[in-house]
Amino acid sequence: MTTLNCRIISKGKVEGKTLTSKDYISFLGGVNPETGIVIDSKHDLYGHSIKDKILVIPGGKGSTVGSYVIFQMFKNKTAPCAIVCKKAEPIIATGAIMSGIPMVDQVSDFDLIKTDMFLEIDAVNGLINIV
Repeated sequence: MTTLNCRIISKGKVEGKTLTSKDYISFLGGVNPETGIVIDSKHDLYGHSIKDKILVIPGGKGSTVGSYVIFQMFKNKTAPCAIVCKKAEPIIATGAIMSGIPMVDQVSDFDLIKTDMFLEIDAVNGLINIV
C-alpha cells in the first residue's frame, strides 16, 4: 500500500475506484446532474459516469453555478463519492463542502493516481492510501 499526503478541503472518509482526467471540468453544462455523465463533448471523460467514483482532476472551471450542480448531483445520488484535485478552486470546493463530499488537493504525488485504482481517501487526516 502506498500512502500520499494531501490538503483537506472537505472532510470525510471514503473508499472507491478512481476516474481520472487530464482536463479541468465544468459542472455547469459539462456534467448531467440527473445521470452523473460527462456531457461536454470536448472533455476527455465525455460519456463516462462520475457517479460513485473518486473523481481525480486538475481542477474546475466555469460558472459559480457549478457548485449548485454538484449539490444537485448529491441530492440526485449521481455525485462522485470524493474529489481529488491537483489544485482546488472555489467552485468545486464550495460544491463539495455544501454536499459533504470528501475533497482533497495538493497531493504529494498527484501523477501517481490513475483510472481504476482503488483508493482510501482520509480527508480527516490528510491521507490517500492506494490499495
